[in-house]
Amino acid sequence: MEQNETKKKFKIRIYRYILRLIRFLTKLPNDPVIREIKSQLTRSGTSIGANYFEANAASSKRDYQNFFSYALKSANESKFWIAILLDSDLIPKNLIPEGKWLLQETKELADIFASSIITMKGKRK
Repeated sequence: MEQNETKKKFKIRIYRYILRLIRFLTKLPNDPVIREIKSQLTRSGTSIGANYFEANAASSKRDYQNFFSYALKSANESKFWIAILLDSDLIPKNLIPEGKWLLQETKELADIFASSIITMKGKRK
């Protein structure tokens, strides 16, 4: 029961993260460079959730692990794009705190996926 509760909380956490990311992205200026980064970040950020949700419907343990790996890769890409936005001085100052929160949350999600993958690989041996 406890493991199911943890999974449920993680699922909600990812879903809320994606909603917050999307709201952040819609507030960014429509500059051509930012537009391209927004596009990349929309894909990578939402892919974190899409792959996690897909993992929960996986047909095998290997499939499940692969979806976690894809989610981790998407989180790592998202960290890169958020850091670029924060360091570029192209976004309004009032959006920087939200960008920093998103970067921290993305790092935490990536750490959870990485730890889970290590645990899964250990159980296979």
